[in-house]
Amino acid sequence: MPHSVTPESTAPEEQPAIKSEQNTQDIAMDDAPSPGKAEDKAKVNLEELFDDDDDSDGEFASSAPVKSEEEASQPAQTFKISDKSQYSDSDVMRAFYQRLFPFRYFFQWLNHSAVPSTDFAHREFAFTLSNDVLQRYQSFPTADLLRKRCIADTPPRIDIGPVYSTNPRDRKTLRKASAFRPISRELVFDIDMDAYDDIRTCCTGANICQKCWAFITMSIKVVDVALRDDFGFKHVLWVYSGRRGAHAWVCDKRAREMDDSKRRAVYGYLEVLKGGDQGGKKVNVWRPLHPHLERSLNILKEHFQTTILAEQDPWAGENAAHLLNLIPDTKLREALQKKWDSSPGRPSVSKWADIDSVAKSGALSKSSKELLEAKQDIVLEYTYPRLDADVGKKLNHLLKSPFVVHPATGRICVPIDPRKAEDFDPLGVPKVTELLFEIDEWKEEDAEKKIQDWEKTSLKPYIDYFRGFVAGLLKEEKQREQGGVKRERDENGEAMEF
Repeated sequence: MPHSVTPESTAPEEQPAIKSEQNTQDIAMDDAPSPGKAEDKAKVNLEELFDDDDDSDGEFASSAPVKSEEEASQPAQTFKISDKSQYSDSDVMRAFYQRLFPFRYFFQWLNHSAVPSTDFAHREFAFTLSNDVLQRYQSFPTADLLRKRCIADTPPRIDIGPVYSTNPRDRKTLRKASAFRPISRELVFDIDMDAYDDIRTCCTGANICQKCWAFITMSIKVVDVALRDDFGFKHVLWVYSGRRGAHAWVCDKRAREMDDSKRRAVYGYLEVLKGGDQGGKKVNVWRPLHPHLERSLNILKEHFQTTILAEQDPWAGENAAHLLNLIPDTKLREALQKKWDSSPGRPSVSKWADIDSVAKSGALSKSSKELLEAKQDIVLEYTYPRLDADVGKKLNHLLKSPFVVHPATGRICVPIDPRKAEDFDPLGVPKVTELLFEIDEWKEEDAEKKIQDWEKTSLKPYIDYFRGFVAGLLKEEKQREQGGVKRERDENGEAMEF
């Protein structure tokens, strides 16, 4: 293990947390299943819940609502949407949930099967409504009931919590509060641009650009390979937060069943940066470097040259003082200070090169090995992932759902293919109003072929990717049920277990 893990105590009855401060309320729902009917609901085949088109893709069929003959004969509902519509307007959100949200694949992702089960029925959903009221402990036995609720209430935000031991809506009917407890949830990671505000120079606040988005790209590449190669996870879903960050959902069954201590251990393994926002050294790692850190440096060194030195130029002007503080050799620091004072406009690329050139000129009192290690620590400080540990260390934390609309930007929280992380453009992600206009402008070439509304839009490649991800997850879950999943081993032995 390259890093230490600090034990944390977790109160057994602690309430789930969410990254916002809002009023919360519980509501009773007519479609909530009674305690004795959950098993009956689980036996309902998913095919009975959706009216699939003849040209559907088998298990992943249409997410269109079932319409009666009377409904089908009535004119389609119209929505009052214009260029001036706000992203969270009820008409916009209603049209989005009715025409674009991939409820079928979303259900299968959380249910881990095409047949309804408690993995979905006992899952907590939290709805943030347009008046900022947060409705906690919502649950739904089927995807169709979730869809109807979303269309009715048009929540601008949906958060996903854990699967509980009982239906979340029935928790107040239990004689013992301890009978209501979280039992599983994806292992999740949150990477937000806020954590990089002390080193990014191109943007401030909520603003982002391609230059600073590179911090998120670097994080995805480092964390993804660690989760797959070091822990043996296979089903890692990366999702754009809709504004300036990314979330990872590790969906393997082994990850979902981790308790809080195991989740903390994973975070401890990945954590490198310590210390405050300003001033001192943030990286202190053991030598020789752990293989994970060696691999990370190989991934990050190219990004350090382009993103950090060339594009961010973090040590311009007075900011060079921080770089000097990270160099342990007093003699070298003094020589560099003198050189840079005489050339105040010197860019960061040149200052980084100066470290070696000045050291070779004789201004080095420590060993070259110590200088190399100091430079490695600097590279890690400016490029290594900065994870929000509060989100993922606890089983009962809430996290924003994929495919919802970010109310400030209007952009959809779409999946990111980690194999093509460098090609992802957050500013090119479609906005909800753009998608609705794309549907209206789409011209049907083949009148005989029915396709879903999302297939008419630029959201299609993202849902196609999600559909493929879900297919792989369901395939493994089915094999596991049939006893066909064997423990994976790599060339060096077994994947890391807890």
